[in-house]
Amino acid sequence: MRKFIIIFLLVSFSTAAYGATGAPVTYQVDGQAYEGYYISPFEQAPLVLLIHDWDGLTDYEVIRANMLADLGYAVFALDLFGAGVRPTEVVDKRQHTGELYKNRQKMRALMNGALETARKKGANVENAVAVGYCFGGAAVLEWARSGADLKGFVTFHGGLKTPEGQDYSKARGKFLILHGTADTAIPMEQFADLAVQLESAGVNHEMTTYGGAQHAFTVFGQERYHETADKKSWRRFVDFLSDTLKP
Repeated sequence: MRKFIIIFLLVSFSTAAYGATGAPVTYQVDGQAYEGYYISPFEQAPLVLLIHDWDGLTDYEVIRANMLADLGYAVFALDLFGAGVRPTEVVDKRQHTGELYKNRQKMRALMNGALETARKKGANVENAVAVGYCFGGAAVLEWARSGADLKGFVTFHGGLKTPEGQDYSKARGKFLILHGTADTAIPMEQFADLAVQLESAGVNHEMTTYGGAQHAFTVFGQERYHETADKKSWRRFVDFLSDTLKP
């Protein structure tokens, strides 16, 4: 946890030195309040839409957003649970994610609503990539299957299973899937199945696994954090953004 706090302070200082200042954004989707986070280093900066893990939008996503802003990207971190809903107990995390897994139309509406909010904030939504961690990765793929008009879709140790009745026939943009080979929550069988589906649909994709990396391998301060896999996957992500988004 101490290492986590130190990283947060270093990133916050670096981002402030770059000139970007992030702030919470309260917005409405279908009459319900949500609270995201927006940061932009300059007007019309390339945009990253960041989707949180199953504990909601926390300091972790803010740190990642600030890291990206320091590299010249605007970031809108979405909220899929609702303002003030940041579950800490496993039973509550399962409840909130389970509700959205059962209601895929609502999940898509929330992501589209957040995209519209980013547009209203002045974000360049025409030059955007979506990225998600764990549950957020599953949400990113859901968004992609809906035909979302984004330039890229990225998952870090995200859910990879395709729901019955869905496919990637409407998918646009490029895909980057970053996964841990030692992930028992999302086994390699699902990774392989997704590769077959993307290839079959003619989707431009790249998929990488990291040996020894377990589920949630990028989460600082956690027991399963894998420093080597985190650093390697982050470098590939940054290169992907550079290759995919216009400066």
